[in-house]
Amino acid sequence: MEKILEIENLIVSFDGFKALNQLNFHMEPGELRVIIGPNGAGKTTFLDVITGKVQPTEGRVLFKGRNLRKLKEHSIARLGIGRKFQTPRVYLNLTVRENLDLAYNRQKNVFSTLFNPTTASDRRSTASLLETIGLVPKADFPADLLSHGEKQRLEIGMLVAQSPDLLLVDEPVAGLTDEETENVGALLLALAESHSLIVIEHDMEFVRQIARRVTVLHQGSVLCEGSMDEIQNDPRVIEVYLGQKPSLDAHQLKLLRIVAAIAWSDGSLLPEEVEVIVQRLSRVFASNTANREHLQEELRDYLSQTLPIEDLVTELSDRERELVLKLSYEVIGSSVRNPEEAPVNEAEAAAYQRLVALLKLPPAVVQTLENAVRNEKLSID
Repeated sequence: MEKILEIENLIVSFDGFKALNQLNFHMEPGELRVIIGPNGAGKTTFLDVITGKVQPTEGRVLFKGRNLRKLKEHSIARLGIGRKFQTPRVYLNLTVRENLDLAYNRQKNVFSTLFNPTTASDRRSTASLLETIGLVPKADFPADLLSHGEKQRLEIGMLVAQSPDLLLVDEPVAGLTDEETENVGALLLALAESHSLIVIEHDMEFVRQIARRVTVLHQGSVLCEGSMDEIQNDPRVIEVYLGQKPSLDAHQLKLLRIVAAIAWSDGSLLPEEVEVIVQRLSRVFASNTANREHLQEELRDYLSQTLPIEDLVTELSDRERELVLKLSYEVIGSSVRNPEEAPVNEAEAAAYQRLVALLKLPPAVVQTLENAVRNEKLSID
């Protein structure tokens, strides 16, 4: 049987740095493959080359026997490769059903999308897909009202609607609750019955849920492949990846992500905001200088994701709620030296007010914490 994907001696070099280095990889039709590896291992570049976003310096990528080199991204997509990025890309002002109907449009041009009615066949397909992704009760809700996990499932559904032979899914459970993570895992396992899938993920519990065969990347090459049990017990993997225990526990990481969500609410993360989060949290959570320096590097990696505040504030203790509010208030003012000349960013301020409502702290406590941040800032200035 012809392999659905073959990668041979692949090198991708950026100004002398080899993001991928003599990488060899292949997978069979109908296979679900999980790709793991430490930050900087080349996972995203791996997907970029398959989809044509990045051209290889050397080597080749074969999809169903066809060399993809020099093909444009849209041409590769039409051959049957679909990609889901880390952040959901759905039409927020359209309903869930309309998002799927739009994805089913085969003509791929603006006129037909806007004016041609959806066919009966596509309506049946949409109804079936709504069942598959578990969004029948919210079919006529605007996508903007979905939770982060539901948006992830909707985008996966939109990808499936385009009938790709190979689905590339990048970190589908980042920022999800345990329940949403389980739902996405069940969806991917269901899709694996009729599609070939490559899933990139950092969440090892999720990898255990869905993994059949795992490939570990390290420094741009395949370190090893095998079942999850084989990977977990491989000394090389333990050394370069699984053995790297994070300095943050699950609750501490949740606090960081809430603060990061405030800073990301305007679509960007200023260097000043990064430093406030990194410096403050490393002092709160690290026990000594050496641990603090290591933690600061971890924090900068964690801050690369946009995450919804609403999904993160549950199950926080009173102390954690106070700490989150204080850090978030400091973040939105971190780049403002003179509020009269440079007012607080409106998007961040609105996100902060949503956070205040979600945390449900007494108004007097909120005022006390905000005053403490302002007084600290004045003493530093």
